[in-house]
Amino acid sequence: MTARRCPICRKPRAAEHAPFCSSRCRDRDLAQWFNDGYALPGPPADPEEHLEGRPRED
Repeated sequence: MTARRCPICRKPRAAEHAPFCSSRCRDRDLAQWFNDGYALPGPPADPEEHLEGRPRED
C-alpha cells in the first residue's frame, strides 16, 4: 500500500497537519473553500428556497 499524499502539493502527509503536509497547504485548501474553488456545477440555488427549506409556490 502506498502512502497517501498531500492533496495540494503531493508531498508526503504530516500527522500534525493531516491530511496535508504543512500548515501552508492546509491554509491554501481553506482559501479554496472561501473563494468557492470547490463549488459543484449546476444552476444557482434560490436563496429563499434554501432559507425556508421547501420550494416556493409561485
